[in-house]
Amino acid sequence: MEVRRPLLLVERTFLIVGLIGLAGWGVYHLRAASSTQQSLQRFATLRSLALPAGTPDQSLWSPGRVTAWQKALSAPAPDPLAVLRIPKIHLEAPVLPGSDDRTLDRAVGYIEGTAKPGEQGNSGIAGHRDGFFRGLKDIGPGDVIELDTLQGSGAYRVERVWIVDPEDVSVLDPTTARALTLVTCYPFYFVGSAPRRFIVRAVLAGDLAASSLPAAWRPPCLLCGNPSFVAASGFPHVR
Repeated sequence: MEVRRPLLLVERTFLIVGLIGLAGWGVYHLRAASSTQQSLQRFATLRSLALPAGTPDQSLWSPGRVTAWQKALSAPAPDPLAVLRIPKIHLEAPVLPGSDDRTLDRAVGYIEGTAKPGEQGNSGIAGHRDGFFRGLKDIGPGDVIELDTLQGSGAYRVERVWIVDPEDVSVLDPTTARALTLVTCYPFYFVGSAPRRFIVRAVLAGDLAASSLPAAWRPPCLLCGNPSFVAASGFPHVR
């Protein structure tokens, strides 16, 4: 019995060590599987935010804008921030960071200096009047705008539409409520650079009126020609 007791102790020690090792191995693989699943879910979400499959409805686009869109597809694009949908005008477009011509040729663009899409505040989104945003001419109060981001989806209702001069960038002022401000050039059918800006303001469904409490900050303008307004934020050259 005295001889077997140390052997029994050794066996139990090895058994405990083995069980601990097995448990550790299991935890490692569970964590790896969880991480893999999270990565797959994130990939699926990013893929859902990518450029919608197929060709967008281009029935209202100008021929030059269709050509520019086709050319833009050959260049690499950054990850989209969101997907913008307006059921009334059959619009579905990714929201890419930036509002330069190259970005707006392939999508609609987030206006830097405003709230990020899906975050609290006023998110500015620009688009070409002869491309993705041509259909805004048919938008009115009460129409629904949908926005999908990595954080979730939100339904917005158009609060108002109006026309401003290029230097009036107060439409991009921060708001206390979550809002979308869509910006494009106006008139929609105009030869050359259109002289004014068409604005669509939508607020998150159930939220307070976003335009009722503008803040003091006003981003500068890229289009008005006034050097005091020229900077990286403000109205892009949406044409």
